[in-house]
Amino acid sequence: MEWINQFQGKTVGLDTAPLIYFIEENSVYINSVRLFFEAMDRGDFTVVTSTVTLLEVLIHPLRSNNKKLATEYRDILLNSRLVTLEISNAIAERAARLRAIHNIRTPDAIQIGAALNAGASYFFTNDVRLPEIPSIQIISLDAL
Repeated sequence: MEWINQFQGKTVGLDTAPLIYFIEENSVYINSVRLFFEAMDRGDFTVVTSTVTLLEVLIHPLRSNNKKLATEYRDILLNSRLVTLEISNAIAERAARLRAIHNIRTPDAIQIGAALNAGASYFFTNDVRLPEIPSIQIISLDAL
């Protein structure tokens, strides 16, 4: 997978969907996301996300009382090489600017704002609705 080589030595922002696809082994995306997370685990690049991801991934396991799945999500977000950033004032202000300029939804603005504040060059998602943002390259799974 040549697309993953562009991340070498960089910081990559992570949206929620690729993490869900990985943990829940989505049959359509598992091969691509597995490569991504294996490279992250090797330390090929740094991956950052915000606590919005924790909020979003826990909804389904909490609704279905699936403690094992909730624990898997907590472990990767809080106890792995994946860096989960709390939403600071600086991230909130950057997210507000992103919403104002690009008219993106608040969760997306927070995720991208967190990535930018961490120095990310890329944002890994599967949200094809995201517009081009000059300061970060949006990488969508469906576009691969």
